[in-house]
Amino acid sequence: MKELVEVIAKALVTHPEAVVVTEKIEGGETCLTLSVDPSDMGKVIGKQGRIAKAIRTVLKAQAVRDDVRVTLDID
Repeated sequence: MKELVEVIAKALVTHPEAVVVTEKIEGGETCLTLSVDPSDMGKVIGKQGRIAKAIRTVLKAQAVRDDVRVTLDID
């Protein structure tokens, strides 16, 4: 799932080399943290958070297929 978020984020930003996704597993739940260049933050979040919500929706769909719980934080 880490790779999925990484591919989506790199396609959206101007500085793909600055995209970093960290994965932390806590009590059966996977927490992914997406970090991007500060100038690309708006591109990842989108107007009224629509892009971020879409990324989370795709991630949740993959999580259902893999039968796991996933959250995504954007820094």
